[in-house]
Formats: sequence, C-alpha cells, structure tokens
Amino acid sequence: MNIARNILEGVALTHQKALELFTDVSYDTMSLVHEAYLLRKHYYGHKIKLNMILNAKSGICPEDCGYCGQSRDMKEKQRYALVSENQITEGAKVAAENEIGTYCIVMSGRGPSDKEVDHITASVEHIKAAHPQLKVCACLGLTNDVQAAKLKAAGVDRYNHNLNTSERYHDEVVTTHTYQDRVDTIETMKAHHISPCSGVICGMGETDEDIVNMAFALKDIDADSIPVNFLHPIKGTKFGEMDALTPMRCLRILALFRLVNPSKEIRIAGGREVNLRSLQATALMVANSIFVGDYLITGGQPNQLDYDMIKDLGYEIDDGN
Repeated sequence: MNIARNILEGVALTHQKALELFTDVSYDTMSLVHEAYLLRKHYYGHKIKLNMILNAKSGICPEDCGYCGQSRDMKEKQRYALVSENQITEGAKVAAENEIGTYCIVMSGRGPSDKEVDHITASVEHIKAAHPQLKVCACLGLTNDVQAAKLKAAGVDRYNHNLNTSERYHDEVVTTHTYQDRVDTIETMKAHHISPCSGVICGMGETDEDIVNMAFALKDIDADSIPVNFLHPIKGTKFGEMDALTPMRCLRILALFRLVNPSKEIRIAGGREVNLRSLQATALMVANSIFVGDYLITGGQPNQLDYDMIKDLGYEIDDGN
C-alpha cells in the first residue's frame, strides 16, 4: 500500500482517499493496521502512555447525551456532588504510584461553576506540588475564558472536551448543546495554551462517512490527544440497545484515526474491553495510549492485565521524559 511511507514523505491522506480506504473491503483491515503501525512506531516507538480517570462529580446533569448514564434522562446509580480536595489529591497519589502519566479529573454537568473551578484549581496546585511529573487533564464541560485562565495558572496541562460525533450527526446524539459549543470550548483552551484533548464515541449509529469526518474534524482543530471511545451501551439510554461494533471494525476505526492524524496521541478509551475483546493488544499496534482502571460509570479490566499486555507486547510505559 505504501500509505505510511507517503504520509511520512509529506503526502497527507485526503478525505476522499481516507473514505475509500475505510469503506472499501478490498483494503484488508490488518493491512491498514500495519500501515498505521508504521506511523505509530515512527512517532512513538514502542512506548505506551497511561491515563487514569477520577469521576470527581457524577450525575446531576441537565444534558441529554444519548450515550450517557449520567444524563438528565437517567436515574443514576452514581450521583454525587464534587468530591473533596483530599479525594482528588489522593487519586493523583495513586496515579503517580502506578506509572500513570496523565491524571484526568472529570466532572459531569454542562459546565463548572466558578466555585467548582476554584475547588479544582486548588486541588491541582497541591497535586503539582507533590507530583510535578504528573500531567493533569481536566474535563469539566463547557467553560469560559476566565475559567480557562484559572485552570492554566493552577497547572492544568490538558483539557478534554470530546467532539463525540460528526457535525452532521450531532443532533441525533444530544440536543441540549451544539456541536459548535464543543469546538468553541477546545478553541478557548488552545487560546490559553492548554493542550487540547478531544475525541469521539463510535458505535452510536453514525455512518462510515461520519467516522471519516470525525477524524478530519479532529485534525482541523489540531487536537494533541485523541481518545477513541467505543460505545459501551448502558441500558435506559438512547443508544442502550445498540450493538454495531466488532473487534475488527474497531481496529479499522483506530487505523483510520492514526492515518489521518499520524503524529497525534491516539488513545483507546471507553468500551475497549467489551468491543475489542481479545484484540486489545493488536489495537496497541495502532494506538499509543490507554486508560488504566475504571471509566466514569463503567468498569475497566483489572489493572494488572493492562500491565501484562504492555509487557507481553515488548512495549514500555512512557514516563514522559
């Protein structure tokens, strides 16, 4: 195919070619994985970045996101206000002790109040004092310039706000905010020199072209880190009965995102265990980053299985140095 070689020589994949590669079954999935691997190896060698989530505020959300067990339409089993500073800093200590490179502080809701931002920033200042090597990613929802400036000053390295789906399909996923709201949040963070993290959720009924459009949208906003989530259906949500993914389709999606965004951190995120199943290790031939531990309201596999998988692949954990 020589796709990777052409990309490394400066010939970026066009939207038309990406759609052809993704949809034409004559392009074997494992061949696309191999091309993606060549790019992953060029930019990241055999290193894996590890991330850990703290669900710092659960439920209590006015949004109607169709994939989310914390939306306004769900009666959450996990429903609590913002946890204490001590719980946030203790989570960072656990992350640092387990070779985690990025600690992700996540809040449910449309966006944080100024009081909540102050709570998060105070926590981050303590984390940075105790664990200066640990990167902190905040995921707090829609924010404004003043809040972004406070997060930057406190030491937040990265901000996550996923596009989730294509602009065309957005209203099928959520109606309580717009696609542009999400783009604007990422642009606000970039304006304050906070590394942008933005990704997608695949398996919600989107088309092949939607998936290709997602990959290029993330290229356009220049996301540094791209988490690729695979829908883990939650009963009672709009997409709770969907089952559109197979392990091989997940691999094809990951390969596409690497080919379109060759130098970016591609992270396998939520749903990898239930959708990739026995092919999780193969997926790390494409992606260079994973979450370790549980997600927001769904469980991950035992941490040791991830560490064993990394070791078995002959990979090493990226300590950021």
